[in-house]
Amino acid sequence: MTTSIPGRRGFDSRRLHHLPERFVLGLLLSVATLAVFARVTGFEFVNYDDPLYVTANPHVQAGLTLAGVRWAFTAFDAANWHPLTWISLMLDGSIGGLDPRVFHLTNLILHLANTLLLFFFLDRITGRPRRSAVTAALFAIHPLHVESVAWIAERKDVLSTLLLLLTLLAYARCVERPALIRRFAVVLLFALGLLAKPMLVTLPVLLLLLDAWPLRRKEPWRRLVLEKAPLVVMSIATGVVTFVAQRHAGTMGSLAGYPIGVRIANAIVATATYLGKAIWPTRLAVFYPHPGASLAVLTVAGSAVVLAALTFWTIRVRRSRPYLLFGWAWYLVTLAPVVGIVQVGWQARADRYTYIPLIGIFLGVVWALADRFADRPALLSGMAGAVLVLLGIGAFVQAGTWRDSETLFRHALAVTDDNAVAHNNLGTALLRRRLLSEAEGHFAEAVRINPLYAEAYSNLGVALGRQGKIDRAIPEFLRALELQPDYPEARLNLNRAEALQRRRPARPADATPGSRE
Repeated sequence: MTTSIPGRRGFDSRRLHHLPERFVLGLLLSVATLAVFARVTGFEFVNYDDPLYVTANPHVQAGLTLAGVRWAFTAFDAANWHPLTWISLMLDGSIGGLDPRVFHLTNLILHLANTLLLFFFLDRITGRPRRSAVTAALFAIHPLHVESVAWIAERKDVLSTLLLLLTLLAYARCVERPALIRRFAVVLLFALGLLAKPMLVTLPVLLLLLDAWPLRRKEPWRRLVLEKAPLVVMSIATGVVTFVAQRHAGTMGSLAGYPIGVRIANAIVATATYLGKAIWPTRLAVFYPHPGASLAVLTVAGSAVVLAALTFWTIRVRRSRPYLLFGWAWYLVTLAPVVGIVQVGWQARADRYTYIPLIGIFLGVVWALADRFADRPALLSGMAGAVLVLLGIGAFVQAGTWRDSETLFRHALAVTDDNAVAHNNLGTALLRRRLLSEAEGHFAEAVRINPLYAEAYSNLGVALGRQGKIDRAIPEFLRALELQPDYPEARLNLNRAEALQRRRPARPADATPGSRE
């Protein structure tokens, strides 16, 4: 790495002149972020993945211990290998026990740090503080990013992004002034990022994008590629470990359940849908059911045409507006690991998957509009302010849906169709409130939508059993075990139900067991 960043060698008095402006911009970013998200620190845990990560995880509940650290580096829990994420959650457990405020506060602090780091990084590599601040503001308060901040289980998102941005900053400094210690810092920070979330495996490609713009390095491409070889090896190793973890957890969809054609079609539509939601972020939900083979041909074709047209356009204008190709490539590259070609879980897409990818879209749009309206700064400032206010209001409202499990999944059912996961988790929340009949209805709807949903069958059995309908509960537990033979909760509940049935008085001869319609 021998080329310096243009305009960054030696002392630059202009940077000193702009320090007050940068300080004010950073302060405004902090205030906006806290105004939108501060209230999440008073929210509860939710019953979707938070039990797996915190409330039912004895290692996290025990706090940060040597045994816990050993477990973090050897566990494939949550269908991932992300020991640094586990350690950060254990640290919160040491500080506040099971107080959700501590976990939420850490997520918020990390998101705020990411916002300021993004601003600082973009300003450093481009020398455009105002454009960098607007890009960071879009990242900070966009409604699509609420999920990553408000969901405690998504600690891996905000933590890994922090390490990604630190890696990019270290790389920029290494390009500016090459040194062995700076190269080591890039490798170390990248390794820590991979230990927080394997989605960062595409970082070597991002560094090549930075080499092209805005760093504009002049070395031969072969040399630029070879210098990133150690990072590529780390990415491949992480990918292999993640594949093993997801296969071990049984969350990876089979080709029989999700044929390659179905995966590609959903990936195309999801990639285009994220762009639409970035422009018009409405009807956002914690879970979007996978459409399977039901996507209309016109929907897939239309999405493909949009993506192809944007790709062609950004390539065509790359010389006059290189930031457009950079932003578009950033979006596609960082989205690739989670776009669904390797299907994990039942979701079609997820808002949290846009946390890093949309940085590229935001940058491209901000730079393009700034160039287009450079001679009309008042109009440009007005547009930016109006958009940010509207997005901030939308994010504030969307954050409110994460107040508790019941609010979260009632909202999901209101904005999606045939959502078995939302029905199941809303039923679980209602079960906790002893609203047994309503919970039963949601569990029954979950298994109607997805007849292969073992957890929903078991929960339906619990709802029936607590109402004294033991004869109807037992078949539900049996069905859950038929679908998932190693399901310990269903086995325990079946044993309890059969024990209760044996203790009940004999049924009159003319009585018939009830059945679920």
